[in-house]
Amino acid sequence: MVRWTLAAFALAFIAGAFWWLSLRPSNDRDWADEVSRPLRGSIQGSVVTLHDIRDFDWRSDTDYTARWHDGVYDLDELASVDMALSYWMGPAIAHTLVSFGFTDGRHVVFSVEIRRERGEAFSTVGGFLKQFELAIVAAEERDILHVRAGPRGEQVFLYPIRMPVPAMRALFRSYVARANRLADEPRFYHTLTANCTTLVYDMVRPLVPGLPLDIRLILSGYLPEYLYRHGGLDTSQPLEVLRAQADITRRAARPGTAAEFSRRIRAPEPADGPAPPPPPPS
Repeated sequence: MVRWTLAAFALAFIAGAFWWLSLRPSNDRDWADEVSRPLRGSIQGSVVTLHDIRDFDWRSDTDYTARWHDGVYDLDELASVDMALSYWMGPAIAHTLVSFGFTDGRHVVFSVEIRRERGEAFSTVGGFLKQFELAIVAAEERDILHVRAGPRGEQVFLYPIRMPVPAMRALFRSYVARANRLADEPRFYHTLTANCTTLVYDMVRPLVPGLPLDIRLILSGYLPEYLYRHGGLDTSQPLEVLRAQADITRRAARPGTAAEFSRRIRAPEPADGPAPPPPPPS
């Protein structure tokens, strides 16, 4: 009896292993509208052309006008990098986005996301089990920050990042290279190793030698503490002050045009009020 039981377990394990190995990522599925178009980019010298930048008008999380456009950006005019954190599940878990600003006032946001199929919902467990493909989305701030702060009711923070301009340009190019690779060779999302924060870390690490691995790369709600400690934020002010200044939730919850929205969320007044710091990771 024991022998037959062990044999059954062995067969089940082998069958499961074959099933796991048979799963392949694809770019050919019935995708949700917001991730329906893969981002591609081309680079000629300092000029980058991005194809299919998302620019939706969101009235609710399910009621929107879909709109996409191409954009041309000169990396010689790149002026700033901001990290946005959107808290959707308590103080420890936040979605990480990176916004690049140019001297003409334009901004474009890159977001590493699951590529949901139509009607599909995010699952942390599913992220371990090859349930979702990976996507890199480029979007206008008026789209991707507004939908989170407004229709989805998330708390959104925007932190200016201290980074040399050559590193900013290299990071932008890295996003474009990753997006092109995903458009040609789909990849699975993974809750721990290929998510909205760890992929950004992979791109930043070559630009900042010695940048350490840290549990806060998984518990991304605590990324401000990590960045503050390693010089990525303005250390001339206490972190609590930076956090209060970074809370753009109320301002981002209102829709607007691209230029007006980006100015509004960075305006020092009206302030959104101090934000209580998340508790430290246990």
